[in-house]
Amino acid sequence: MAPHAPPPDSDHATIPIRSGVAVPRRELTFRATRSGGPGGQHVNTSSTRVELTWSPGSSRALSPELRARAVARLAARLDGRGVLRLVSERTRSQLQNKADVTERFVEVLRSALTLPKARRATKVSKGIKARRLDAKKRHGAKKADRRRRDD
Repeated sequence: MAPHAPPPDSDHATIPIRSGVAVPRRELTFRATRSGGPGGQHVNTSSTRVELTWSPGSSRALSPELRARAVARLAARLDGRGVLRLVSERTRSQLQNKADVTERFVEVLRSALTLPKARRATKVSKGIKARRLDAKKRHGAKKADRRRRDD
């Protein structure tokens, strides 16, 4: 389990996302279902696949500004009701899958809340412009040479 995640079964714990932002575990819904893949007969009897759902639009952990940013940045991952759904079935252990899906939730939300770096307008230097025009002239001269020759 990652060092930043509290024990998966503590109901009153919060999940730290970044400084000043932590999501209470009670806002997350975990559901265990049967998983496919290897495991023999064991796979048919145990519910090790873990599904995490969270609604960013109704989260009280985020300020209105962060909530709007999260909803906008996660729009492609939200279902029709505005719910984020993450699934983990990497291991045969429900506890490990729960920790894995929680860790992925932190990564997804952290990247959604990060402000994109502002692009600073830059100017193309005179040297670069001159080299580009020189290359165009050389290319044009090569084409013109091909046209002038009579064979």
